[in-house]
Amino acid sequence: MALKSTIYKAALSIADIDHGYYADHALTLARHPSETAERMMIRILAYAINAFEVQARCQGDGHIAFGAGLSDPDEADLWIKDFQGNVRLWIDVGQPEDKPIARACQRAELVRVYCFSQAAALWFKRIESKLNRSARLEVFRISAEASAQLAGMADRQMQLQATIQDTVINLSNASSIVQASLERLR
Repeated sequence: MALKSTIYKAALSIADIDHGYYADHALTLARHPSETAERMMIRILAYAINAFEVQARCQGDGHIAFGAGLSDPDEADLWIKDFQGNVRLWIDVGQPEDKPIARACQRAELVRVYCFSQAAALWFKRIESKLNRSARLEVFRISAEASAQLAGMADRQMQLQATIQDTVINLSNASSIVQASLERLR
């Protein structure tokens, strides 16, 4: 019998000072059996970083949602779609191969990849030349230290506060705070 996804719920309050975006979000995440707590928390962090884009890209006529991610390679980990179903922003986390990234670049106006872990720099060095063809791609790296700390915040029921100012993201819960900054690789 196949293992089932585990459901996590997060109440996420976002204060994105850089973009003037302030909102509360009730998130439901399905954590695939092969997904680590670290990767799931990076998905939440990516949500917080990009939530303002619904207004910026769709003028409010769209939504941000988690895709099937690991369960379906033809879906993003997170995406913003307008109400006509057009993918305005495709977001993947981790270290995807070049072919799925190229397919995503054909389907979406913009693709962002948030890589993390100790191997992220090696992954990007190996794949960078294959990604030069797409002007629709942005790649960011979250430090291995910050992503490991985020993993420690994972819980089935979470109350999280994200504050974004001067491109630094602070994600906190009742007992801890993690500060992460993004390094733009592409």
